[in-house]
Amino acid sequence: MRKWLLGGLLILLAAALIGWFSLNREQRAILATMPTNADILFWDQDQRDAAFRALDQLPLVAKSRVIAAGDNVRALPVGDPLALSLNLDAYMAQQRSAAIVVLVDGKVVLERYGLGFGPEGRWTSFSVAKSLTSTLVGAALADGKIRSLDNKVSEYIADLRGSVYDDVTIRQLLTMTSGVAWNEDYSDPNSDVARFNAHEPEPGMDATVSYMRGLRREAPAGTKWLYKTGETNLIGVLVSEATGEPLAEYLSRKIWRPFGMQQDATWILGSTGHEIAGCCIQAATRDMARFGLFVLEGGQGVVPDGWFAEAGAPQFSTGRPGRGYGYQWWTYDNGGAFSAGGIFGQGIFIDPARRLVIASNANWPSASDGPRAAARDAFYRAVQEAVDARNSPEG
Repeated sequence: MRKWLLGGLLILLAAALIGWFSLNREQRAILATMPTNADILFWDQDQRDAAFRALDQLPLVAKSRVIAAGDNVRALPVGDPLALSLNLDAYMAQQRSAAIVVLVDGKVVLERYGLGFGPEGRWTSFSVAKSLTSTLVGAALADGKIRSLDNKVSEYIADLRGSVYDDVTIRQLLTMTSGVAWNEDYSDPNSDVARFNAHEPEPGMDATVSYMRGLRREAPAGTKWLYKTGETNLIGVLVSEATGEPLAEYLSRKIWRPFGMQQDATWILGSTGHEIAGCCIQAATRDMARFGLFVLEGGQGVVPDGWFAEAGAPQFSTGRPGRGYGYQWWTYDNGGAFSAGGIFGQGIFIDPARRLVIASNANWPSASDGPRAAARDAFYRAVQEAVDARNSPEG
């Protein structure tokens, strides 16, 4: 028996060594610094640098589902570069930037990479995924799978019946105004956002639904804005229930393939096999820029006419000067721009008036970094000013 066990261990060791030596230098370096736990919010900087470009390859985090690209790639021609008023190298260093892709009129006017990342890589989105999930609500509405945004959430998710969500509409989920109590403190290991993905669900029930149905109400529905990642996950469950498709497949069929994304993406799954709708799409930065272009062009008939004018308009105040919230999009009071944003510095900025899209990825030292968030807003303004200068009669 001892000889048999020893022989088995030697076979496993040999297989591991063969696998290690089959990797290139970059893959070995990434693997060597990969985190050994699933507490994403509490990894150190080196672990995040490694994992954010390979989250779907980390067995300790979760499985993922492919968002398939098609055969016809949407071209991104090169345009005239912008003359920025800031030091781009210094900005990227301050942001710990992995990628910046700027499109004006569908042309690449700026593309830079850092942290050893490149155009062929895929970086995780974090809450940028919320805006893609919201767009799938628009698609399901156009498909007739969702009857109205004013339908109650529990009409589509049966396991929410009898909970506080009986009083909440789809529109209120989209605008984060359910009135349900929630703690989104990324630094607190006991917050809802830190605990809900590890929740042990009731038998036969989706993990997010199981957790959210136990929450309490703190304000009447539709009266208070409060950011809640868990409710975006509920939106994802609702879209899947309404369409009868996994989110990744619906996103692929409605947008990723027909709009011409270049690479397959992936979407991380929760413990009960559903996409984590408020997070974790792994995609090339150029394809996230293409998604911004899809939005800028009005959704190509995939969503109802005027959807993005409504979704990207301020529906509620967030309490931050000049910033509001639409349908899972952050909005700006001046000029009609809006953005998707994710912790640690991920973003898609869309300015319809200037025909401008900015897709960026980073690894900030902390999840919600006030100075770096402010610097990113300043970068957005600098790009807008550069576009204005080029478009002026003297430009």
